[in-house]
Amino acid sequence: MNPAPAGAPPAPLQAASVTEAAVVTEAVTRALAEDLGADGDLTAALVPEGAVAHFALRARQPGVLAGRACATETFRQLSPGLPLIWHAADGSVLEAGLTVMEVTGPLRPILTGERTALNFLGRLSGIATLTARYVAAAHAGNPAVQVLDTRKTTPGLRALEKAAVRAGGGVNHRSSLSEAVLVKDNHLAGVTITEAVARARALWPGRPVQIECDELGQVVEAARAGADAVLLDNMDPAAVAVAVTTARAEAAGPIVTEVSGGVTLESIGDYAAAGPDRISVGALTHSAPVLDLGLDLIWRGDAPQGEGD
Repeated sequence: MNPAPAGAPPAPLQAASVTEAAVVTEAVTRALAEDLGADGDLTAALVPEGAVAHFALRARQPGVLAGRACATETFRQLSPGLPLIWHAADGSVLEAGLTVMEVTGPLRPILTGERTALNFLGRLSGIATLTARYVAAAHAGNPAVQVLDTRKTTPGLRALEKAAVRAGGGVNHRSSLSEAVLVKDNHLAGVTITEAVARARALWPGRPVQIECDELGQVVEAARAGADAVLLDNMDPAAVAVAVTTARAEAAGPIVTEVSGGVTLESIGDYAAAGPDRISVGALTHSAPVLDLGLDLIWRGDAPQGEGD
């Protein structure tokens, strides 16, 4: 990572190397296998084979949509060609009662896929919704600050959850340990900050190097050692303001400053006003409540003869 020039927004760390589409397909395949079990949907088998229906996916509370690709893939795997009509894209702001999507087709696969689709949509839309709230609160204190996620994600679903953060207006931090060097306090048990920066430069030239700092002396050492970024860990807003000024004064060139640790919706505005480039918040993914969406039956009927399969 090349540090951001003075006055420019800092660049996010690298995006995930695994393609999102592949993650969607794999995640949905695993979710359906988990839900169907060995013998499939026993209850849906009670429904006449020729039954067709029209459903509307509706938001039951305000929020931000995410996870549309997962819902689409769920129904595609169960009934290829099932026509889904989407009225909102990921990142769209939803009002309670808004119709997000409509589907008309064979009743059995719609019933079978309902819970899996809603699980993905609720979880990912919840992340997008919480992210949007954090971004709004941060921008009230500093419109230029970026709100980042962390690696505190559901195992196997990181790419999807980080996409949901982007849908909510957030920015992705590193997606894996191989994308950047982040020296934390436990690493410093075996190496000094100056040594860590030098070794990282020698081993992985061009990779971003960030040092976690919990006191001002570490900020000074990291800046003088040539770190690309300092992570200001568990400092209060007043200490952050001093650390930001210090890092920029001690660094030979531009340096990115990031706040992390204990940031809440109530405090993020104060942290943003202290002047950092970025604020990372683990709660975006590990503590987001599910957004309530429901698939409502509008009508059902019978397919013309020969079209029920």
